[in-house]
Amino acid sequence: NARLVRYADDFVALARGMGPRIKKWLEGHLETRLGLTINREKTHVVGLRDGRGSVDFLGFTFRYDRHLRGGPGRYLNVTPSAKAVKRVRERIRGISRVVNRPIWTAIDDVNDFLRGWKRYFGYGYPRQAFRDVNHYVVESFRRFLRRKSQRVCRPCHKGETLYRAIRRLGFVPL
Repeated sequence: NARLVRYADDFVALARGMGPRIKKWLEGHLETRLGLTINREKTHVVGLRDGRGSVDFLGFTFRYDRHLRGGPGRYLNVTPSAKAVKRVRERIRGISRVVNRPIWTAIDDVNDFLRGWKRYFGYGYPRQAFRDVNHYVVESFRRFLRRKSQRVCRPCHKGETLYRAIRRLGFVPL
């Protein structure tokens, strides 16, 4: 009852028990019939039900976690992978590095990028990753404003936080 889930050249084999019979069938089927070569360094067996590991596939991390409110059993937690969050941070850093433009155009560019990222990674339980990305956006705009000029740049009104000022200028958080 093994299932093969694939997208382009990436795939995951799902089975209750990954015995030598299934491994042999996968290797034979992929290498002889399909003519693919298996990367032995990336290939590994993970026991998800036991809570021993996680699987990264298409930018998501799949793992079983304990119930958040102390209920019985475990649930399949699907979150953006650490690699995907690192890539989004690099992209935001690249957008906010260009200081020879107004802040609202940089905010618009970040909003456009994050809108697509949110649509892709909105599946599962991405709340913590979204919080981390929002915090990183605010900090990157803080650095953006510090590099902007030798004069003090104050987009904030009196008594207003930087987060509220960025929201007023058009930033839409995840």
